[in-house]
Amino acid sequence: MRNPALPNLIPTAFSVCLTLLVWFVIPVPETVTPNAWHLFALFLGTIVAIIGKAMPIGALSVIAISLVAITGVTNPDKPAAALNDALSGFANPLIWLIVIAVMVAVALTKTGLGIRIGYYFIMLVGQKTIGIAYGLVLSELVIAPVTPSNTARGGAIIHPIMRSIADSYGSSPEQGTSGKIGRYLALVNYNTNTITSAMFITATAPNSLCVELIAKATGAAIRITWGQWAVAALLPCLCMLLVMPLVLYFLYPPEIKQTPGAKDMAKAELSKLGPMTGNERVTLGVLGLMLAVWAGLPAWLLGPAFDINPTTTAMIGLSLLLLTGVLAWEDILKAKSAWDTLIWFAALVMMATFLGNLGLIKWFSLSIQGGITHMGLDWKTSVAILVLVYFYAHYFFASTTAHVTAMFAAFFAAGVALGAPPMLLGLLLAFSSSLNMSLTHYATGTAPIIFGSGYTSLNEWWIAGAVMSVVNILILVVVGILWWKMLGYI
Repeated sequence: MRNPALPNLIPTAFSVCLTLLVWFVIPVPETVTPNAWHLFALFLGTIVAIIGKAMPIGALSVIAISLVAITGVTNPDKPAAALNDALSGFANPLIWLIVIAVMVAVALTKTGLGIRIGYYFIMLVGQKTIGIAYGLVLSELVIAPVTPSNTARGGAIIHPIMRSIADSYGSSPEQGTSGKIGRYLALVNYNTNTITSAMFITATAPNSLCVELIAKATGAAIRITWGQWAVAALLPCLCMLLVMPLVLYFLYPPEIKQTPGAKDMAKAELSKLGPMTGNERVTLGVLGLMLAVWAGLPAWLLGPAFDINPTTTAMIGLSLLLLTGVLAWEDILKAKSAWDTLIWFAALVMMATFLGNLGLIKWFSLSIQGGITHMGLDWKTSVAILVLVYFYAHYFFASTTAHVTAMFAAFFAAGVALGAPPMLLGLLLAFSSSLNMSLTHYATGTAPIIFGSGYTSLNEWWIAGAVMSVVNILILVVVGILWWKMLGYI
């Protein structure tokens, strides 16, 4: 009998062969350094191993970090510096925001507040699973404009509510009952987050970077305001939010479709829970405080000096829960998904970051630009190619900020040079910078929180992401362009 702790032979062999093929056989492109190409080989092999489930993601990530350090691809002349590079992902504040968000969410389960919120939510949304899905959509939509961290919004605020609802219907990964309702709601939870992130400049951090890059590329001739962005996104993104739950419902139909008597059941369970306990009130207060700070209320009321980093806010929240005894250190140690996320997401972010630093991503972007130029296509076809390549290149990124930093300016400049209207191209690329987060389980900070909860398999997540990417692109192009023409934007 095969030892389950050992790697799966076929996907492991395929991953190793692919890595060796890229490293030793495929010639290094002229303008790419050997180090960048070799890191790409390691990155590609790691992603393929993850997709093929060669080993648990955390184990593969430890191996990837080790290989980066051993091979010295990021700094061949200084082994100590290469080790520092390999471990640099663990110093990324975004990763710690993700990890701490998972830890804070433990309080919702431990105190019972999550279950209470879930029952209140069930009581309000109606008697069908699809209604619960749209309830999650509306919850995200309401808080998106004032929540600059999509990770905090989708992972730390909405996801615990979604889990509470799934638990109340006996749907959990531990019991093997995710298909009842949890898998569907988890996918809705995540795909809602990607769409709402595109709707407001303040819904996720890279949006403001897109605005700045467009302004710099056009000599400040185009500087998209908060209102312009929100109005431009309004109709196409609302259409996406209406369609998305239906598409996922068809793709992965929940076993529980009708919830007759859900309101009465919720009221009865709330009655059993009794009044809120002190720990529940503390947890609710801490979460409310974190939400207010994440939304930027202190800075808005008291000035820029009171602007607090989202990760710092999360650390303060976790500290308060520890100081008040709501959480014990043992609870933190038992949060396995948080520590697992720390390992594998740090590895992917590190590798993706150095792919950009070593110039491979820039080479890729310029190659695409040159290829389109030599094809002699009209600007509309050129823009379509640019947007699609930019969108699906996110398979190679574990950070939306890294993706925007590495590729947005080059692709925007290429499109404008090919004759595309700057406002049209800017909106397509800017909204794609959030919508492409649907693709993978490492695409943004929200992804590892929801995927790490275990309701979906890797294949289910990637299939849903691929399908939703096509749906969202079609709506963005068809509805978006008509809407922007009506607004006079293009």
